[in-house]
Amino acid sequence: MSEVASKAAFAKRAAGALGRLTTGQKNEALLVMADALRREAAAIIEANAEDLERGRQSGTPQSMLDRLSLDTERIDAIAEGLQQIAVLPDPVGDTLESLERPNGLIIEKIRVPLGVIGIIYEARPNVTVDAAGLCLKTGNAVVLRGGSAALSSNRKIVEVLHAALAGTNIPPNALQLIEDPNRSSVDEMLKLNGLLDVIIPRGGSSLIQNVVKNATVPVIETGAGICHTYLDASAVPAMAESISLNAKVQRPSVCNSMETLLVHRSFAAEHLTALGEAFRSAKVELRGCSRTRTLIPWALPVTEENFATEYNDYILNIKVVDGIDEALEHIARYGTKHSECIVTEDEESAERFQDEVDAAAVYHNASTRFTDGFEFGYGAEIGISTQKLHARGPMGLPALTSTKYKIYGNGQIRS
Repeated sequence: MSEVASKAAFAKRAAGALGRLTTGQKNEALLVMADALRREAAAIIEANAEDLERGRQSGTPQSMLDRLSLDTERIDAIAEGLQQIAVLPDPVGDTLESLERPNGLIIEKIRVPLGVIGIIYEARPNVTVDAAGLCLKTGNAVVLRGGSAALSSNRKIVEVLHAALAGTNIPPNALQLIEDPNRSSVDEMLKLNGLLDVIIPRGGSSLIQNVVKNATVPVIETGAGICHTYLDASAVPAMAESISLNAKVQRPSVCNSMETLLVHRSFAAEHLTALGEAFRSAKVELRGCSRTRTLIPWALPVTEENFATEYNDYILNIKVVDGIDEALEHIARYGTKHSECIVTEDEESAERFQDEVDAAAVYHNASTRFTDGFEFGYGAEIGISTQKLHARGPMGLPALTSTKYKIYGNGQIRS
């Protein structure tokens, strides 16, 4: 049996025991895991250094190295995420509906674990911990397949968590890491019907589309983030600059960062040149339409391909539009249904934008960088779903549950 199948089978066997644990037992294990991460931070950072060195030698962009990098502060934040998950309400066992039928049957709809969750992700080792914490809290076993760029980090993190779980009620086999870096291990996971109940991909567009198109296991699609900010005619200039810079520069390597800035022509005429200088000071490469380049001569020409690209880097497209209609059309064409923003003082325009944009998160006068499980109060997230079935937006604990019905009778039969 392959590594993928054998580890999925271990997780499957552990899932039954995991589903019977109390909330208190699960929370205690999460706190033990958090303590272990802090205690073993030096060893994790040492393993992470191996990944960073391989990345530098292979020419990995600095923005991607930032996603990969771990230090004491980041590990402490990851451990804090586990602590926050521990204090969140446990959705498992919640009664969602209860009704009594005319024949006396009592029907209850309750939340239950999904079972065994497979997660395929790229170069962010914090996902290893977030996924483990969220899945274990909801009574799910988890099979992780991280990217080869973070293999040393992920291996050490899971080693630390396994050792921590050995002293708790959660069976360590409920957490599995696939260490095979070959794409064949991903392909095998996609077909593990009967062992995996669902697969969640986290990463770039090519990874997500490969999973969506080739999996026979059910998939919760998380989205690539081609996110837009639209500066309407009535936008307050200082607010527009602050939100735009934050959405692009605060952490460009993540999926909720802005890739295209849409600017109303009247706002552009008065403020786009100064905004362009602010981006230049922030070391952002600008690519603009012809009207943009009239106002920002140093911007490079933008192409259709640019508008359809998730850069995850200090690169930004700018397009001057005639109004909200053109902005909405552009977002409908190029957006990935992730996060979109309008900056405006016109309440009617704001309401129309929020009603008409088809995305998981639609902002008025706030940065798209807030689309995040931590910022939404979920402690952490398993991903940001851009689909419409089961879950949408940042996926916290309830998104990792399914439902079942409990029916209570006293001898009823159907005639």
